[in-house]
Amino acid sequence: MTRFNRIHLVVLDSVGIGAAPDADKFFNAGTPDTESDTLGHISEVAGLTVPNLAKIGLGNIPRDQALATVPTEENPSGYVTKLEEVSLGKDTMTGHWEIMGLNITEPFDTFWDGFPEDILLKIEEFSGRKIIREANKPYSGTAVIDDFGPRQMETGELIVYTSADPVLQIAAHEEVIPLEELYRICEYARSITLERPTLLGRIIARPYVGSPGNFTRTANRHDYAVSPFEPTVLNKLADAGVPTYSVGKISDIFNASGITNDMGHTKSNSHGVDVLIETMNLPDFDKGFSFTNLVDFDAVYGHRRDVEGYRDCIQEFDARLPELMANMQENDLLLITADHGNDPTYAGTDHTREYVPLLAYSPSFKGNGVLPVGHFADISATVADNFGVDTAMIGESFLDHLL
Repeated sequence: MTRFNRIHLVVLDSVGIGAAPDADKFFNAGTPDTESDTLGHISEVAGLTVPNLAKIGLGNIPRDQALATVPTEENPSGYVTKLEEVSLGKDTMTGHWEIMGLNITEPFDTFWDGFPEDILLKIEEFSGRKIIREANKPYSGTAVIDDFGPRQMETGELIVYTSADPVLQIAAHEEVIPLEELYRICEYARSITLERPTLLGRIIARPYVGSPGNFTRTANRHDYAVSPFEPTVLNKLADAGVPTYSVGKISDIFNASGITNDMGHTKSNSHGVDVLIETMNLPDFDKGFSFTNLVDFDAVYGHRRDVEGYRDCIQEFDARLPELMANMQENDLLLITADHGNDPTYAGTDHTREYVPLLAYSPSFKGNGVLPVGHFADISATVADNFGVDTAMIGESFLDHLL
């Protein structure tokens, strides 16, 4: 028997809650991630006022040191814990794939020194456009267009860059390189980065508009991912006739595999919450699973090491939480988590290897408390358990703990 008719999973992209046990094996600008703590350091350095997340029990999550400005609740409204990643990676795709039950034992390739010349030459030959070699390295997405956007407007050259993730990104001014052309080039780049030594998780089209000193990235971003190498719980649900709804970049991350209803890309976190609420109120969504990614924490603030901006972003989500809850049905379950850390106080600009929080809330809950510390894939195992489908590669259900 299905315990919850609908489960809504919201990933607060990069909102980690303290260094993972194996953080010494992951680095930022040569510094091991052992002291990283996204939520902890934001709370300590900038102050963090999140009464709605606190009411569910955010401050009750087990930690060596309490969150500085997030109180514990004597009688929280939900269940909480933290989850550890077992896969070998700290990127978006690895995190999301593991949340849906996969164990990634061979990480994707990353290119800290830029992409090899043969890849650049192939893209040049296909596109008929030169690539700006000076941009071919890990770069902030906004900084790279500030630095090379004026040159692109003059020459029509491509801005190809990477980040700490296993991604190849191509930035293009929409008035210089039309969207259709940019997408076609990215599709080609995807086709030549499917095998080692250049096995990349995603190719990302990064269109922008504006004038030098005033460039703005648009919502016409498009990700070209690879499909998961094994069936995920999304696939198990879809195959069993359980509807799955993706909000934001979820469909891109899974290359649409296991997605029965793609609600489209979102322009911001707030827009993502709007779309999730619209999804909740679809007349035919009486049973199933929704999966939302809110990316601004990571893309706009984490990588740019903007502590105050990151704090404000979390607080803005917290302020929308009552509205989100008000649109839940009695027999809905809301799960809030993250896919990795991105401590804005830390060295470098890379993600950080951290535990992620897990908060569970339902209007039907009679109990509350702290769940055992688990793993990312426990989320998918719980979803699978609820809807009576098989789990994927890994994960242990905590459904029976939710009373």
